[in-house]
Amino acid sequence: MVEPVLRLMGISKRFPGVLANDNVDFELAKGEIHALLGENGAGKTTLMNVVYGLYAPDEGQIFVNGRQVQIQDPNDAIALGIGMVHQHFMLVPVMTVTDNLMLGHEVTRGIRLGPLSAVDRERVHQEVKQLGDVHGLAVNPAALVQDLSVGAQQRVEIVKALYRGADVLILDEPTAVLTPQEAEELFRVMRSLIGEGKSIIFITHKLKEVLAIADRITVLRDGRVVGTTTPAGTSEAELAAMMVGREVILQVEKSPAEPGEAVLRVEDLRVRDLRDHPVVRGVSFEVRAGEILGIAGVQGNGQAELVEALTGLHLVEGGHVWMGGTETTNLRPRAVTETGMAHVPEDRHKHGLVLAYPLYENLVLQTYYLPPFARSTFIQPKALRDNALRLVEEYDVRTPSVTTLTSSLSGGNQQKVIVARELSRDIRLLIANQPTRGLDVGSIEYIHKRIVQKRDEGVGVLLVSSELDEILSLADRIAVMYAGEILAEMSAEQATKERLGLLMAGVREGQPAG
Repeated sequence: MVEPVLRLMGISKRFPGVLANDNVDFELAKGEIHALLGENGAGKTTLMNVVYGLYAPDEGQIFVNGRQVQIQDPNDAIALGIGMVHQHFMLVPVMTVTDNLMLGHEVTRGIRLGPLSAVDRERVHQEVKQLGDVHGLAVNPAALVQDLSVGAQQRVEIVKALYRGADVLILDEPTAVLTPQEAEELFRVMRSLIGEGKSIIFITHKLKEVLAIADRITVLRDGRVVGTTTPAGTSEAELAAMMVGREVILQVEKSPAEPGEAVLRVEDLRVRDLRDHPVVRGVSFEVRAGEILGIAGVQGNGQAELVEALTGLHLVEGGHVWMGGTETTNLRPRAVTETGMAHVPEDRHKHGLVLAYPLYENLVLQTYYLPPFARSTFIQPKALRDNALRLVEEYDVRTPSVTTLTSSLSGGNQQKVIVARELSRDIRLLIANQPTRGLDVGSIEYIHKRIVQKRDEGVGVLLVSSELDEILSLADRIAVMYAGEILAEMSAEQATKERLGLLMAGVREGQPAG
């Protein structure tokens, strides 16, 4: 029997109030892609952080190539040939690709003179190019990381792991921030790496991706292994049930929309980014009560700035925005919120939560100054906690306590906190920007149901998503945004993946592709 390159036996890891990993066994064979599947909070990332030396296991053993090892920090893992690409990249934006690769592993030329030694960037340049050529990971060694696309930054992280000698690669939710095209490119790279003799652990919650790329699949639920299978021996429905512990409805169920009056009108909107480049170019549309307008597009085509302009987070250069009969162009965020707008932001950490606050305070960030949460100028702690207890139960937020710091919650539960806060208010319009990015199938099902429920209650919904399946499942009308413009608008019945895909690539209707 061939010895696995990595074997975990009986790994357990506890945090205050949480058993994150409970007696987990896991094996990775040489030259395979082994997917680690599970809901947010199931213990996937914790388990791999143990392997990478970021956490010490409370119990259990780790074997690399048949030899028991102690991994006390990432340097030990790197020395054993284990590399990890984290969901949130560990790069310094203002430094070049080369300098990021060398950071902590500087290569010098000539005689070593301690801090005065000359760094041999040219040598690293050549090694980066060679790695790129071998594995199809082309990156410009001289480019600043901050100037690279998200997909290119991920390639830099993979090159960094390979540059440091990784034979085992741990990819933590690698497609969470990628467009469909970038995800396909990543899969091509993964297959190339396997062909070169590497082994990959692929942490994800996306069922279609697992079935497309993995050789084996291990499912975690509540910190325990509930089964290991292969793509040939399972289905999306079976994997979803293993993850969640119940049958999951993968198709959104909704009745036909019954649109009413326009709740949001946008006319000739023009916005510039922080570098003074035009990123929203004369956009006009409306969202009516009781309908979902989906804006499809590859990330980076002005959607983020559009949403920030609508919600008061970014100044508008020209054009107009109305909520009902009230013009909200360039109003401050609180004034926009008070017109009846709710906002589920693209970046939950930057714009959705204060991570250092406890959960019960995050649930009133929009309303803390209003009764019953404030009386005169005094906050009412009991009202805040009663509100949190009610919403945690109603929106199925998994937390040890409402006083738990929001930073300690899983990504899915953090997103549920935002959804609970925004949808529990009296609103006329919901703007949901990438509302399920990085979430597991159970959380996606839940949030989709809540969005449709709000539509059916007469709320207008503006859904911005780069996930075509999400747009096609939820939207009643669809607009496609490319290079800051709306290229086309259609009913959901008129939309196909092929038609939307061409528009998302900038091919106007009636214009030949290519």
